[in-house]
Amino acid sequence: MSQIELEPLTQGDAPEARKGRRSRTSVFWLSVPLVVIAALVFILPITGLLPEGGQDLSNTRLPPAFLDGGTWAHPLGTDKRGQDILTQLVTSGRLTIMIGLVGALVAIGPGVLIGLVAGYFRGWADKVISILIDAQLALPFILIALAIISNRGSSLPILFLVLALTGWAACARVTRSTTMAIRERQFVLGLRAVGASEARIVFRHVLPNLAGTIVALGTLQVGTAILVESALSFLGLGVVPPKSSWGSMLASGQDELSQAWWIAFFPGLAITVLVLLVNLLGDALLTHHDPRKRRR
Repeated sequence: MSQIELEPLTQGDAPEARKGRRSRTSVFWLSVPLVVIAALVFILPITGLLPEGGQDLSNTRLPPAFLDGGTWAHPLGTDKRGQDILTQLVTSGRLTIMIGLVGALVAIGPGVLIGLVAGYFRGWADKVISILIDAQLALPFILIALAIISNRGSSLPILFLVLALTGWAACARVTRSTTMAIRERQFVLGLRAVGASEARIVFRHVLPNLAGTIVALGTLQVGTAILVESALSFLGLGVVPPKSSWGSMLASGQDELSQAWWIAFFPGLAITVLVLLVNLLGDALLTHHDPRKRRR
């Protein structure tokens, strides 16, 4: 019987290495459209290429250029005040992205710290924090938003407070479970054996090992913050005039769907695409930084 010689697999040909390369490729190609969107939103307004964004009551509810009656002077049409939809999308997108980024920061900051304490120290602290996390996740975010906004009014600081109160629990739960796994690793046990302080172990060794998870959580939280803001603005509880976001644009077009569907369609499409890309990027980052996911 003839023998079949098998070439040994090199490190680069190992299934784990190939999956790692695929995850890095996914992260790169998902980052590209997000960078393009951010560049368009922040650079286009200063180039002077956008149509005039002021009110023009003689051109109200103009359809997009690709429909009958449309004009390339307003590629995506105009709203009920004659304002250009494309210009509004670009200028409002800056506030939407800023809300997503700041909303993610105010949620993952306390969430990571609380989850780190619960996962590392365990005991009564873990029990109390776990109860708080479960209680927070059981409450619909809209009830928290209504309670705060009805008492304090609508403003960006209040919106960020709502995002922090509704977003920290999910971040804390993931951080807690990851910290529990890290605290049992050999390097942590070795540090305890040589007498390193708990604070040094937590902040100099455990926290840096959470960096990948924190980045992935922050990315996912950006999409969550944008969705929460859009939902609140749709209900009249989020961004209020004269400021404008994609959520407030969507809310302003809800009464025009039968006459001018494009007023609500394009901001709704922008929210969908941005949140989808952000969530896919966050999932790719979680897969890249979690070896257990790459083995699946």
